[in-house]
Amino acid sequence: MKSYSIKDIKVGSFFSAPVYLEDQFILTAPELNFSRELLKTLTDWDFKEVHSDGEPQENYAGEEEIVQEIDGIVEKAFLSDGDQVRKCEHFYADFLKYVETLFSQFAAKKEIHFYQVAERVKELCDMTRENHRYLLRVMRIDSPEGKNYMASHAVKSTIIALIIGSFIKLPNHRLIELAVASLLHEVGMVMLPPQVYLTGRELTPAERKAILTHPILGFNVLKSLDFPLVVSLAALEHHERENGAGYPQKLTGDKISLYAKIITVACSYEALTSNRPHKDAQDGYAGMLNLLKNEGKQYDDTIVKALVFSLSIYPIGLYVLLSNGKKGQVVDVNPENPKFPMVQVFGELTPDGKNRILETSADGVHISRPLQKEEIS
Repeated sequence: MKSYSIKDIKVGSFFSAPVYLEDQFILTAPELNFSRELLKTLTDWDFKEVHSDGEPQENYAGEEEIVQEIDGIVEKAFLSDGDQVRKCEHFYADFLKYVETLFSQFAAKKEIHFYQVAERVKELCDMTRENHRYLLRVMRIDSPEGKNYMASHAVKSTIIALIIGSFIKLPNHRLIELAVASLLHEVGMVMLPPQVYLTGRELTPAERKAILTHPILGFNVLKSLDFPLVVSLAALEHHERENGAGYPQKLTGDKISLYAKIITVACSYEALTSNRPHKDAQDGYAGMLNLLKNEGKQYDDTIVKALVFSLSIYPIGLYVLLSNGKKGQVVDVNPENPKFPMVQVFGELTPDGKNRILETSADGVHISRPLQKEEIS
C-alpha cells in the first residue's frame, strides 16, 4: 500500500481505491472525494499521511476518461456511471455471443483450441479487473433459458471466479488459466444430449447417471485437445467437495486443485442467484448466506471468504431498502466490513450532479433488507 502526504492531496480529489488511515480505518471510497473539511480535520489532528493502493486523480474513478479528436482538436471527456454500465452491457453481450458460438462449434466439430480461447479470455480478464463493479450489475439480469443457459452460466461463473482469483492475488498468467478453466468447466455437458441437461422435468435414473459423467467427459476432451493439465483437472474436479461428498472421485480438502475450488464456489453462487430451467433465482443476499452456511463444509473457507469480501454479503448489483426508508443499489464493497457496502441512493444527487453514493454503517444508515421484485421500478 502506498503512502501519501496529506499536505499534497488536493481538495476535491478522488482516489481510485479506498484510502486508509494508519492502514486500518477507511477514510474514503473511490466515489467519495477529499473534502476541505476532511483535510482540515486530518491536519488539525496532526495526521501526516494516508495509505491507498490507488492513485489520486481529479475525477471520480467511475468516470473513465476518453480522448477523442474532432476536426483536429483533441478533447477529453469522461464516461458517467451509466455509460460505464452500458459499456459493460455491450462487452458482456458480445462475449456471451462468442461463448455461444464456441460451444456450438465444439458440439458440431469437437474442436477447440487453448491459445485461441486464452487470447479472447485476456479481454475478459482486463475488463473484469477494471470494471468488475459494473459487470456484476449487468449480471443481475436473469439467465437466458434453453440453449443459451450453458453459455450464460459459463460467462457469469468465469467473471465471479476471476474476481475471487484477483482477491487472492493470483498472477496474470494464472488468472488466464483460471478463466479458461472456468469458461470450459462444463464442456463435458455439451457431449450429452441437450434434453438431458436443459430439461425442467425430473430426470430418469439413466439420465442422472449420464449427468454424473460430465466431469470425466470434460477432462478427457480437454486433455485430448492438449489443454494444460491444470485446466483439464479443473473440469474434472469442479463437482468435488471439501468433505468428500462430491464426484466423480470423492476427493477431499487439499487433494482438490485450486482452480476447481474457486470454480466450485463461483458456480455454486451463480447457480443459486440465476434462473435455471428447473428453479427460480435467489437474490444475491440469500445466495451469499446460503454459501456462508457452508453446510457440511462443502466449500474451502478461504475461497468463500474471498467471495464475500469481493462482493459483500449484500452483493454488488443487489437492490436494497435502507434503514432511512430510501431505496438503492449496492455498487461497491467496503473492504473493512462486507456487511456494510457502498449503496447508490435512488433519486439523490451530490451538489455537482453525480449519483449519491452512501457508505452504510452499523451506527448510521444501513441496509434493512433486499428489495422484492415487485418493489423495483
